[in-house]
Amino acid sequence: MAFTEEFINSLAINQEDIINKISTELNIPAFKVRPTVKLSKEGSTIPFISRYRKEATGNLDEVEVRDIFHKMISLENIETRRIEIIKALFTQGKLTDELYFNIQKSETYMELEDLYAPYKKKRKTRGMIAIERGLEELANLMEKESDVEKFAAGYISAEKEVNSAEEALQGAMDIIAEKIARDVENRKLVKLFIYENGFLVVKGKKEEESSVYKMYYDYKEPLKTVKPHRVLAINRGEKEEELDVAVDYDLDAVNETLLRNIKTANDYHKRAVLDGLKRLLVPAVLREIRTDFSESADKHGISIFAENLRNLLMQPPIKKTRVMGIDPGVRTGTKIVCISETGKFLEYFMIRQDRVAESKKLIAEYAKKHSVELIAVGNGTGSHEVQQVVAEAISDYSLPVQYTIVSEDGASVYSASDVARDEFPDLDLTIRGAISIGRRLQDPLSELVKIDPKSIGVGLYQHDVNQTALSNSLDEVVESVVNNVGVNINTASYSLLRYVSGITTSVAKNIIEYRDDRGIIKTRDELKKVAGIGEKVFEQAAGFIKIPESDNPLDNTWVHPENYEIATEIYNLLKTGKELTSRVILDLERKYDVGESTVRDIVDEIKKPNRDPREDFPPPILQKGVVKFEDLKSGMKVTGKVKNVVDFGAFIDIGIKETALIHVSQMSSKFIKNPQEVLKVGDVKEFSIIEIDNVRKRISLSLKENSIQKKKFNYRDYIV
Repeated sequence: MAFTEEFINSLAINQEDIINKISTELNIPAFKVRPTVKLSKEGSTIPFISRYRKEATGNLDEVEVRDIFHKMISLENIETRRIEIIKALFTQGKLTDELYFNIQKSETYMELEDLYAPYKKKRKTRGMIAIERGLEELANLMEKESDVEKFAAGYISAEKEVNSAEEALQGAMDIIAEKIARDVENRKLVKLFIYENGFLVVKGKKEEESSVYKMYYDYKEPLKTVKPHRVLAINRGEKEEELDVAVDYDLDAVNETLLRNIKTANDYHKRAVLDGLKRLLVPAVLREIRTDFSESADKHGISIFAENLRNLLMQPPIKKTRVMGIDPGVRTGTKIVCISETGKFLEYFMIRQDRVAESKKLIAEYAKKHSVELIAVGNGTGSHEVQQVVAEAISDYSLPVQYTIVSEDGASVYSASDVARDEFPDLDLTIRGAISIGRRLQDPLSELVKIDPKSIGVGLYQHDVNQTALSNSLDEVVESVVNNVGVNINTASYSLLRYVSGITTSVAKNIIEYRDDRGIIKTRDELKKVAGIGEKVFEQAAGFIKIPESDNPLDNTWVHPENYEIATEIYNLLKTGKELTSRVILDLERKYDVGESTVRDIVDEIKKPNRDPREDFPPPILQKGVVKFEDLKSGMKVTGKVKNVVDFGAFIDIGIKETALIHVSQMSSKFIKNPQEVLKVGDVKEFSIIEIDNVRKRISLSLKENSIQKKKFNYRDYIV
């Protein structure tokens, strides 16, 4: 076809094609995808669309809406790059029918970039040089004629630096080799064959018996069975130059596979095909397979981290409770703070573990002084010893108090952050850390949003995956949870407000400034007075913001202000005891031009206003006494809380310094593919101890009844 400047300039993303691709790949009807894409283009957020635009999207849930957003961005980026490459090749005068055809058929970024790569290089490829020497016609003959040698002499030219028939034939073969390598269908065929029949082969580069990569020093596994967590571990070992990684495949079998798909006209043609396969196509396919593995493993690792983070942030708050937060310390002493039921810092003091009697007395005095009801002990170094002191203080002084262990992960990060300095400019880092420990027991979400999610300690491979993708995913999780829970506009911190639907970081700061200058915000409508909150921002944010102080009770519900009129009528109907029959609901839909989903949501909210979804999750394990590692025995039942879930199992807090592990094989008598099927971060279960390693202080657990440890497993095999 003839490529004209007018044609090239007319190239643009076809939004309908994008919608159809999304529909096909996600198996969501196009009539649901189309309005979702439209709403996103208009600036609507995922939480807003999934909660307040159900009629438009056909009741898509938040996960489906988010998947559509991600797929839309991915496909649009690929289309944008496709058009950029076509335009660049046209400008260079290199755009051919074959290239254009292959570019249009490419489905991934890598396929596009590999096609364009030869034209970005300053050095020309062998095929390009051969074309410049006028050998493209000979290459076409080589693909058709059985006796191509008789044509070769006609292409000898001193001017074009083709000095012999052999050079002419070699140039023609170079052109064919590159053509074979560029063909998208050839690439797919070879990639599929190697993936189905090849092996990932790993060798150790060092003689270290203690290496954490020892299990991979002589490792071979079929490509199609390699697990994502192994890919991450192997990639890490390769990056640290402890492992050599390669893909093993049968080249002869690959040759036969491709030749079955290509009818060669002569021996030169066949040699050109096999050269293109070995020299160009296979290396590109191997790069793509390794990239696919890494990207897939990244997505898997990030999804596990994200799910763990979601479950951690959804831990229920302990409301209206005065708390003592303890940051254990060995060298500098243990810092203890008292916090009001609203999270206000009251007072701090210190104890030393070598002065047990004095420490117990101080804990009792401050607990009584500030009416402390619950004690949060950080799980860092010295935690066990502090727990002992706390337990004895509760017993000796008959305190009406219990204690629980709280993860310290991220507390030090918070302590040194700008947020902490702004909150407590006059307090020491360790005091801020103790406050964070206490507050994350009172309201985990409000406190943990102040910390970089990567520092919270619910991932396993967070340093090995794509850091930008990880940050984006974790931010999405925090945004989702914050909007699922809602925020009190008059108590929410800047850290919490910036995750509210439609609220940017600058608007969050403006809300804080407005609140500081004018006092509490009394109605949702008053939000419009805050700088930066126009009609669009108000629309996106209002439903997620709660105002308990408002005279309008609807301002403290999930009912969006756009539906206050119908909500008021529904409230009055329910108040009079009138039954909301299908006929009544239909009349309301017609009167207010809303759908059934909106009416049902309003009814549910009025019947049970402002329900906190975190109520469905188990509370923390509360204790009065202390269990030591030495007290544990095989066969003993222990109650534990899930700290972290990974591919091979889960780490369990059983109230002692040492964290226990339950392997996926011990989670159920049935086969479990994914530990998340059985356990989630925050779950509280009763486990059986099946093995205790006294030397390495390791505890193995089981959820199976009458569990017997038939086969020991090495932690190192799984925690690489």
